[in-house]
Amino acid sequence: MAPKGSAVHTDKAPKPLAGIYSQAIVANGMVFVSGAVPMDPQTGKLIDGDIQAHTHQCIKNLTAILEAAGSSIDKVVKVNVFLSNMDDFVKMNEVYSTYWGEVKPCRTCVAVKTLPLDTDVEIECTAVL
Repeated sequence: MAPKGSAVHTDKAPKPLAGIYSQAIVANGMVFVSGAVPMDPQTGKLIDGDIQAHTHQCIKNLTAILEAAGSSIDKVVKVNVFLSNMDDFVKMNEVYSTYWGEVKPCRTCVAVKTLPLDTDVEIECTAVL
């Protein structure tokens, strides 16, 4: 069944797995962005670095997708953060808190057993157009 909305694609973010998911879907004035891992869009490989560098890259990838959809990081209303180790929570938040304004989006942060490519963080979001 096809999604009820239009798919978003940009080369400024990692390519989605073909036939599995879209980078984002725009529907009913909202942008639903798939989970972003700390992957370099040019190489298709995870970037080097720690949880803080990885958090920056995830948000950079989300930003590129949001902009391709006609939205922006400032219009995000909901974020879901997935960590492979909750011990990274404080360090991830140090970076995360530098994004968005004084009023942060609603957020859920959970620890999961494993993430794609054995990375330490994946972030997804929903924004308004």
